Amino acid sequence: MSVTTARPTTAPVLTRRADIGVWTLQIVLALFFAIPSAAPKLVGHSSAAQSFDAIGFGDWFMYLVGALELAGAIGLVTPVLSGVSALALIGLMAGAVVTQLTFLDGQYWFTPVIFAALLAVVARTRRHRTAELLGLVRRRM
Repeated sequence: MSVTTARPTTAPVLTRRADIGVWTLQIVLALFFAIPSAAPKLVGHSSAAQSFDAIGFGDWFMYLVGALELAGAIGLVTPVLSGVSALALIGLMAGAVVTQLTFLDGQYWFTPVIFAALLAVVARTRRHRTAELLGLVRRRM
């Protein structure tokens, strides 16, 4: 019988400057996902509606994606949710790449890739927050 011990979930050692840099990145990403990305979808702006009509899913999907982007933006600036929100938004960006290449002209496929790479920096740096959240969920169960 083997005995496994759980490793402590300690925060990665970051300099103050690096921590401020990651927080700045989180805020900039949150602003992007909330304002120019989610807002047009949530208000049903014609530019967003045209793109989602081309996909073929209709308005409900546009509102869903807008709500997910807004939730992710809020999560990016909520300490305990920052890591898992970055991971969720990476998933959303993967869907955006597939959508760009499959349903749209594919001209801007690289944009969600760039955002996914930036979100990966946040997810990696804030992985201790994800572990902390998982621990909180497990204790509640």
